[in-house]
Amino acid sequence: MSFLETFLITFVDIVLHLDIHLQAVIDTYHLWTYAILFLVIFCETGLIFTPFLPGDSLLFTAGAFAAIDSLSLSLVFLVIFAAAVIGDLVNYNVGKRLGPRIFRKEKSLLFNKDYLVRTETFYEKHGPKTIIAARFIPIIRTFAPFVAGMGKMNPFTFAFYNIIGALAWCGLFIWGGYLFGNIPLVKEHFNWVIIGIVVISFLPVIKAVLHSWWKKRPPKQNE
Repeated sequence: MSFLETFLITFVDIVLHLDIHLQAVIDTYHLWTYAILFLVIFCETGLIFTPFLPGDSLLFTAGAFAAIDSLSLSLVFLVIFAAAVIGDLVNYNVGKRLGPRIFRKEKSLLFNKDYLVRTETFYEKHGPKTIIAARFIPIIRTFAPFVAGMGKMNPFTFAFYNIIGALAWCGLFIWGGYLFGNIPLVKEHFNWVIIGIVVISFLPVIKAVLHSWWKKRPPKQNE
């Protein structure tokens, strides 16, 4: 079995059994669990090469453990909120600095300066809504702040909606796990709940991909 296959199997197992693995982390690392939560969420939101890390499902699971006092609810919320805000801020600044280098050439095989102009225009018109909505969409959540930085969104505007989005995201999923994660039916089928959260979170991405495919398909020729 190759390294990639082993990694994928391990990763899927972790995501589908987050409750078991988070319990193991708590038992092993105790207070360091909060640092691990911070690191995972920071990487998921702040590094464009790790959008695959668990986000919504991890927040829900952490909230469920807070409900049984395995974790502190206030610390979970504070740590994850801080990681989400700082991660987006780092991602924004990386995009802001790398963007001009990527689009330095007027024309190239992979990049076009027009894309930067369009991105900037899009974020000027829809930026606030995009930053908040992106919090609830995996992968988009990781790339939105990077593109906002490339588009040179006003940093104060970005910071404001970054905080609002993080508050809404943490509030929904952490409190959702806290209130519903230990209901017997949910607890007995926790892996299916996680799968449901992942599938629902990806619906906007799937819809966008299908919409793009539908628009690009060649028109039917009249016979």
